[in-house]
Amino acid sequence: QVQLVESGGGLVQPGGSLRLSCAASGFEFSSSVMSWYRQAPGKERELVASISPAGARKNYADSVKGRFTVSRDNAKTTVYLRMNMLKLEDTAVYYCKVVKGKVEYWGQGTQVTVSS
Repeated sequence: QVQLVESGGGLVQPGGSLRLSCAASGFEFSSSVMSWYRQAPGKERELVASISPAGARKNYADSVKGRFTVSRDNAKTTVYLRMNMLKLEDTAVYYCKVVKGKVEYWGQGTQVTVSS
């Protein structure tokens, strides 16, 4: 079955960096668009970034453009989110998502807390 396992979250100071990973299994990873979402307390889940199957096309939310970079390693069936220049408002649970057969699959999420 489809499994998505995020890791790499933690506590970081403003201006710091983190790299999140999402290890995928149970589906054809190399032919799948992968996405990162986040949900802050009291807010709706929002799209952060997405990446095409071969990695050539990437899309970002305006709020993270120039600071976050999405990438993937199809050999390792893993998608990454490099987050630089973190801000307080980046605090959230970060999730990866894949859609297969019109069904959305989500990981369990990883907490990112930006605090001084």
